This record gives sequence, C-alpha cells and structure tokens, in this order.
Amino acid sequence: MDIRQLHRYTGSPEQLFGLRRVQLQEGVAAGCNVIEATTAGGLQADILADTGLDLGLVRYKGVNAGFLSKNGYDSPARFLARERDFVGNFPGGLLYTCGLRSTGAPGVDGDEYHPQHGRIHGQPATNLSACLKSAHPESACLESARPESACPESACLESACLEGDELVIEGTMREAVAFGHMMELRRRISLPAWGSRIAIEDTIQNLTSRPEEFAILYHFNFGYPLLCENARLILPEDRKTTPRNEQSKAGLGHECEFSAPRDEPGEMVFFHELKEGWAKLENPDAGLAATLRWDLHSLPILAQWKNFVGGDYVLGLEPSNNYIMGRAAERENGTLQVIEAFGSVKTKLELEFESM
Repeated sequence: MDIRQLHRYTGSPEQLFGLRRVQLQEGVAAGCNVIEATTAGGLQADILADTGLDLGLVRYKGVNAGFLSKNGYDSPARFLARERDFVGNFPGGLLYTCGLRSTGAPGVDGDEYHPQHGRIHGQPATNLSACLKSAHPESACLESARPESACPESACLESACLEGDELVIEGTMREAVAFGHMMELRRRISLPAWGSRIAIEDTIQNLTSRPEEFAILYHFNFGYPLLCENARLILPEDRKTTPRNEQSKAGLGHECEFSAPRDEPGEMVFFHELKEGWAKLENPDAGLAATLRWDLHSLPILAQWKNFVGGDYVLGLEPSNNYIMGRAAERENGTLQVIEAFGSVKTKLELEFESM
C-alpha cells in the first residue's frame, strides 16, 4: 500500500501498526517500562525496556505464543535485588536473554558469584529509541510537512510504498563492575510494519584492555495455546542430539513430541548440533506456526527445554554458544568462549509467525 492509499483507508496509521511506550502501575511490576509493538501483519509484542530489551507477551493474530511464569513481569529493582532467587524472579516471556559472563546453574568462580543464567536480563536499557523507520527516504517530504510543490518528485506521496517500513527498537545494556569487567550488549529489534517477523541483532562488546570470557544464550519460551499436546516441533533432519541427564535420556527420540500438562515432575533438556540454524513449532489445531532462525557461526548449539508440569507448561528453544553448565564448568569443558580486548561478537536471530 502506498502512503496516499493508507491515509484514504485509515484515520491514523496506528489502526494498523505502531509503537507505544507504557509504564505498568500495579503489583510487583509497578514501574516496569514496556514498549508495545503492533504490526499490520497481526503481530503484537511487549518489549521490556527495563530488563534487557527482552520479549514479554507476544501474540500473533490474537493467539498467545509465549510462556509467562507465575511470577509475571518484574520491576528491575526487585530483579537485581533478588538475583539469588531465580525461581522467584524468572518471568518467562517469549525471550529471556542469558549471559553475558555465565549461563546455567548458579555458582562461584574464583571469588565471584554468578547467579543462575547470568545478569544481563536484569540490566535496563540506555540510549533507548523506538520509531518507525522508512525504507523509502524519498517520501520524507510527508514526514517533514513540506508542501508537495517543494518535492522534486511530485508523485512521491502516491508512489512511496510502505511495505519495507520497520518498527525499530534499539538500546544498550551494560554489565560492569568497578576495577573489573565492562561488557556491553547493543540490541536492535525490528518488526516489518506489514509483516509478522521479529529480528534481533546484537553486538556484544568487551570494553576493557584484557580478554573476557563470555557466554550467551537466547532463552525463547513458547507456551499455550501455540504450545499444546497437538503441536509438533520440526528440526533439521541432519542433527546430533544429546540428552543432558538420565531423565532426559528417557525422552530421546521423542524430543519433538509433546504431552498434555501432568502432575509429576519430568522436565527434560536436549542439546542439538545442527547443520542449519532453524527450528519450527507448528500447531495444526490453531492453524499457526512459528519459525526460529539464527546464525550457527556465533550460536552453534541449540538447547531444548521441555517442562510439561501443570502450571509450568513450556517449551524452551535456546540458541547458545555453550552447554549451560555454569562459568567454571564451561571453562573446564573447553566451551567458555573469549572476546579479545576491545573486541566484539555479533549475533542475529529471527522469529517469524505464519498461518498454516
């Protein structure tokens, strides 16, 4: 649709797509700043400005796709003050970023304590921006309210197509201590204004003059009603799958199958080594599917978490550069990566929804 058509069909483009900044007012989430993104392709996403620019609730065509824990959204002040209480803090959300210096179980490395899944999720964003970015800068005359006669292309309002426009959210999270490490995560989230895709591009920087060990894991959490016993997970056929423990080993060969909620404990974790960086969750009953894609060069491992206990019904798909063992264990295993002095690492992931 071109700009002129859009304004003939609508009063405001916000009927179709847009960004809103809101602040939650009640409960443990009071003070939490949320950026609400809505696309004309049917996607609605909460982007959590105070907690790592991670994703909270996400809906496609009105259907919830993510898992929200019993804790719900949390304010950053509570989160950081209670970092040793992971189960009392973990909000779920469609994306919970883990790192930057440790993932997995909590533990002490040297004289430093590392909380479960690291600290980056609890860091609020700075240099925050949220705006619609046009793929057609030649149509800027509309935005600057210049008279049409001043535009060198008299038909620019009629020809400027909005299909390439994006909702873009950017911000920086810093994990640092005096006299020690200083790591930065610069995040860019983009959603096509007319589409149903979320792209996340991260740059992780070591801002000190010495090498820094780092770990990163993108904890995508899928929940009901996209996830149910009739859903199915599709992974590349050419893969090597390793169960995390004996309990997980019992589910080997059935990692792509799901059950209804049950009462007894029985969570399982698998590690997949893939030749292609993608995974697809389908629900034929709901007529919806979600495909996650990522760069295997920077994120060579896909961890999969299945937890079907009633009330904690969730599937985790987690591209990672480690095996979620904690900082000291990863170092001993030879899988704790290093960013050189003043060096950086880039990652890119995409989550796309579609109707079946």
